[in-house]
Amino acid sequence: MFQQLKAWLLRRYYRIISARSWRGHSSDIHWGGLSIPSPAGPIHGRLYNAGGGADKPLIVFFHGGGWVLGGLETHHPFCLELSDKTSCTVIAVDYRLAPEHVFPAAAEDCLAAVNWIAGHLNDFGPCNGKLVIAGDSAGGNLAASACLALNETVRAQVAGALLIYPAVDDYAAEHASYTEHAKSQPLTADLMRWFWDTYLGQLGKQAASSQGAFPLQADNIDHLPATLLVTAEADPLRDEGIAFAEKLRAAGVAVNYRHFEQAAHGFASSSGPNADHKALMSMIAGWIEAGLIAGKDTER
Repeated sequence: MFQQLKAWLLRRYYRIISARSWRGHSSDIHWGGLSIPSPAGPIHGRLYNAGGGADKPLIVFFHGGGWVLGGLETHHPFCLELSDKTSCTVIAVDYRLAPEHVFPAAAEDCLAAVNWIAGHLNDFGPCNGKLVIAGDSAGGNLAASACLALNETVRAQVAGALLIYPAVDDYAAEHASYTEHAKSQPLTADLMRWFWDTYLGQLGKQAASSQGAFPLQADNIDHLPATLLVTAEADPLRDEGIAFAEKLRAAGVAVNYRHFEQAAHGFASSSGPNADHKALMSMIAGWIEAGLIAGKDTER
């Protein structure tokens, strides 16, 4: 009961701060609701169509919020910007949240969404027949997990993965950034631990790892497509993101990596159109325009 009350309060707070951060910014990008069938029931989504992406991949986006917060509304401005700046068609997926639905519900929803979208690409507006699987924070976790779980046929349709400060490892791994940025806002180490515990429920860490909850621990990491991975300095997730980029590179995956030295967790989607957000949007657009070819990493 306490977990549900805490989740309800934090969800309201997250919606308020997101709306406040983006107040006064609008877009004329066409968008509308979408229903995606899945074994667990319909998954709500939103379709954003910039109208100019015939030669570009369709982007499937999974929102952040610790698998507990967030939704179509909190990331609506970001998805508008993503479609606008890249000229890509974007589909945002509203997966089930914890504590009402613990792991692997969210991961199953995201995988089901990718599989269904891959089979219906001609229904969503212009694209080049390929997908980019994207997400921020917990959504980055779900994006990576989905890429790792795809069958060979669908995996061949995925041109890239966009992972924005992703959560990819168990907090018990004790990455140094959990200590260095334990009190950084808006994501503290304690809050991230609570997110993980709420998401995994009663499932043991070993079982969660074997079922793909922690992409950094995966043994098929080479299944990821060309990847654009972003980390922020003031973020407990900083070091696991860096480790993930290094593991991908070692496995032969084409990786573009960028570290934002002055940014905090959430800068991409929750803090409004700040300078770092704009730099990231430009980087994503360039990565897609260049055909997802890996460029030189930005050093920390």
